[in-house]
Amino acid sequence: MDDEEAELRNPFPSPPSHYNNYTTHNLSLLSLLKERAAEKGVDVSEVNQYEILSDQSDLPEWPLTQLEKPRVDWILEEGQYTVFGDTWFVKETIPSLAEMGGHQLYPADPSIDRRPALLTILKSMLVAYSHLLNALLAPPPTTSSTVPPDYPRYLEWITVMAQNIMAAANDMRPVQARGNLELMMQRQLELRKEETRTIHAKCDELEAKLEQLSLLAQRGADGDVVKKEVVEAMSGKAEENLLGGASNITINPHDVLCWAEESAEYDL
Repeated sequence: MDDEEAELRNPFPSPPSHYNNYTTHNLSLLSLLKERAAEKGVDVSEVNQYEILSDQSDLPEWPLTQLEKPRVDWILEEGQYTVFGDTWFVKETIPSLAEMGGHQLYPADPSIDRRPALLTILKSMLVAYSHLLNALLAPPPTTSSTVPPDYPRYLEWITVMAQNIMAAANDMRPVQARGNLELMMQRQLELRKEETRTIHAKCDELEAKLEQLSLLAQRGADGDVVKKEVVEAMSGKAEENLLGGASNITINPHDVLCWAEESAEYDL
């Protein structure tokens, strides 16, 4: 039995030894036992398997009812079950100090404010600690004294009150976890908002730069058009000046004769 308990406490336990009992022969015997018990109108757990199955061979020494599946209704009724030597509760709850066999000094109802009771326990602990110091500093009793020392009583009270403070603090673990989760979620929300504001500011900055570049590009295109118009205007004015200058030249007969004489001399 000790070896089985040690095996159950192993971090990687082997399957329970009674799994070898789940053979085809034993399961058929269990089925036959249920049929014959139902015919007699009695519960299978109340019958004598050796009398009912007297015509069968190789009957095991242990009850065949051990091969039945666990009764879920019994587990729900008891509120707990055992697996690998450990007891587990069907509904995960934190047992109170009174349920664990301790001396609970604060209200068990979580809806009641426990702070006054805890303050009283803390003050009582300080008083008990002071009395403990006085008991330890007192002169030792004589050999003929039959009065027991006081320090064991104060040590016991200090232990009980320390257990109450620790149990009350453990009862507040879900509230503490919920508060930490709320703070963490608020911090994440603030970080998301800050990142969103940073992204929006960057987008506004980029939009402003793009608008400036668009204005500069538009002004550059308008400048090219103006420059082209100025060049065309200037070239047209120069042509007009040239044509206008040529049209303003007047040729008289004397100039023609002079030009003819100069040409004749050049030919000679």
